[in-house]
Amino acid sequence: MNKRLIWELKEELDNIEGTMTFMEVCGTHTMEIGKMSLRNFLGNKVKLISGPGCPVCVTPSLYIDYIYSLALNKNISVITYGDMLRVPGTSPLISLERARALGGDIRVVYSSVDAIEIAKEEKNKNFVFLGIGFETTIPSTCVLLEEIMNKDIRNLFVFSMHKRVEPVMETIMEDKELKLDGFLCPGNVAVILGERDFEFIKEYGQLGVIAGFKEDEIIEAIIQLIRNKGSKKIINCYKSFVSREGNIVAKELINKYFKESQSLWRGLGNIDKSGLVLKDDYKEKDILNKFPLDEELKLITRSKEKYVCRCGEVLKGRILPCECSSFKRVCTPAFPIGPCMVSSEGTCAAYYKYEG
Repeated sequence: MNKRLIWELKEELDNIEGTMTFMEVCGTHTMEIGKMSLRNFLGNKVKLISGPGCPVCVTPSLYIDYIYSLALNKNISVITYGDMLRVPGTSPLISLERARALGGDIRVVYSSVDAIEIAKEEKNKNFVFLGIGFETTIPSTCVLLEEIMNKDIRNLFVFSMHKRVEPVMETIMEDKELKLDGFLCPGNVAVILGERDFEFIKEYGQLGVIAGFKEDEIIEAIIQLIRNKGSKKIINCYKSFVSREGNIVAKELINKYFKESQSLWRGLGNIDKSGLVLKDDYKEKDILNKFPLDEELKLITRSKEKYVCRCGEVLKGRILPCECSSFKRVCTPAFPIGPCMVSSEGTCAAYYKYEG
């Protein structure tokens, strides 16, 4: 860790009158901030609150119920990233991990391309790949679709749960209850979108700083947030990876396969143009076209037992995890009630591990 940056940050903190509040949008930032004990260092001068930047956390519980039903009632083999396994549906007893225990075929992969090899080797089975994540991971789902179409793989479908960053950040900025002085913007998303695609923040009179994920990069970004409080601009502190226009090839690939749609966010409700669904030319590869959501949900028996989960308020930045009565009491990494405790990028998981 660069000592010069630490002293610069301390000097900036000493000059602050009152309290500044910034939101980190990315779950990876939340984890790194916790690991650094940065919130303790900032004290009451700078308040960092976590936003809806964990894709697993904002996945609606109904989607988990739907996938659970596909695995158990339709004999569809599910291919997913590991973070999705323990995310609870409408009940903590509904999850992909639970479906696997009951005999469902759930495969964990590290790359979307792995799904191609699995489907090619087992042509007698139907598979669904769970496309999840923001603009960072959408291109990998596009690569999967390219392979499916080019090689005419007929037993592999896609369930797009992908989200867009801009609409949800606009929803946050329109929330009159949140008094924010700026955003720590996700460098990984900016690699794809580019610096220019974050300029919508200025239209809301806000400040945004695009940050990397190393300790020094985060500290530098916070220094810039403090120094430029009240400004309406985007500052790129991740120029080694983020260009003005972003990754043009990746953006063209996204536009080829996906179109914007209204999307449901766990804890946040429906947000216009915040999701991505397959275009009509590729709808035969959309699992929702083969098995409609509403019909599958009718096959699920839901538990009537209710648990207190305030993940929605955590994702909006309205409360800290410790303000939820379930946090560390009945909701733990061993028995997660809500998705923010499950994901490796979840706010509650970060606070449980690093913030006490």
